[in-house]
Amino acid sequence: MSSTRTGLQARFTGWTQSQPQIRIGWALAIFATISFSMAPPLVRFAIVDGFDPTTLLLLRMLIASTMLGLTLAAMDWRKLQMPRHGVASSALVGAINAAGMMIFFTALGLLEASLASMILALSPPIVLSLLALRGERLTQRHLVRLALALVGVYLLVGPTGEVNWLGAGLALLATLLFSLQMALTQWTLVSYPTRTVAFYVTLSMTVCVAVWWLLRGAPWSAPSVSGWIVVIVLAVVSTYIARLTFFAAIGRIGGAQVSLLGPLETLLSVIWSILFLHERLAPAQFVGGALILASALLAVQRLGRVNLRLPRR
Repeated sequence: MSSTRTGLQARFTGWTQSQPQIRIGWALAIFATISFSMAPPLVRFAIVDGFDPTTLLLLRMLIASTMLGLTLAAMDWRKLQMPRHGVASSALVGAINAAGMMIFFTALGLLEASLASMILALSPPIVLSLLALRGERLTQRHLVRLALALVGVYLLVGPTGEVNWLGAGLALLATLLFSLQMALTQWTLVSYPTRTVAFYVTLSMTVCVAVWWLLRGAPWSAPSVSGWIVVIVLAVVSTYIARLTFFAAIGRIGGAQVSLLGPLETLLSVIWSILFLHERLAPAQFVGGALILASALLAVQRLGRVNLRLPRR
C-alpha cells in the first residue's frame, strides 16, 4: 500500500523521493508552518507593548537577511550569484512585499492578530484572480471560492460592529500586495533557485524598510527585554529558520504539497492569539473565518496545479 501511495505521489507531483524523505519533508513543512504562524501574534504583542512597527520590521529583516546571506555563502557562495534580470525582479517583488509588511504591521496596531491573520488567508483566491490576467484558466469553482471569501469577510468584520475598519482595510490592502508579489514571483522568478530568490527578495525588503525608516526620521527608543525577545524570535525562528525549513521541505515533497498547509498557518495564528493574547471572536466571526479558510484551502489546491511557489511573509 505504501509503495502504491508513493507511486501515485510521484505520478501527480513529479517527485520520486523515498518514504523517509517524504516524512522528513512533511515534518519540515509542518515545522515551518508553525514558525510562520507565530509571527502575527508576536508582532501584535510587541506593537501593543509600545514597539514602533517600522523599527520592529527593520530589525527583523536586518537580522534575517544577514543570516540568510551568510548561510548561502557558507553553503556555496555561487548561490549568491544571479542574473541582472533576476536581481531586478527580486528587487521589485521585495519592494512590494516590504510595502505589504509595513502596512500589515501598522494594521496589527489597530486590529487583533486573529482577525488580521484571517484576512491574510484571502491571499490564495486573490492570487488565482491575478494569475487569470496572464492566461490562467478560471472555472466556476473559482467563483465559489470568491463567494466564500467575500461572505467570510463580511461575517468577520461586519455584524459585530466592533472591528476597527481602518485596521481591517489596511490588512486587506496588505493582503492584496502580498498576493501581487506572489503572482509576480510566478511570472518572473520561478526559473531561479528558491534559496537565491529568498535571499534577494529578503535583502530588497530590508533596503526598502530601511529607507522608509530613515524617511520617518529614524525613530528609535530602546526596546524592552520582551521587545528584544520578540525581535529575535521573529528574525531567527519565524524568518530565518522558517524559510530554510520551508525550502528544504519543497525540495523533498514539492511546493504544491507544502502550499496546502497555508490554511493551517492561519488557523494556528488564530489559536496562538486566543491562547496568549486572550483575544476573543464572536460566533459570526468564527463562521466567517471558517469560510475564508475553506476558500483558501480550495484555492491552494488549484495553485498547486500551476506549481506556484508561495514566498513567505
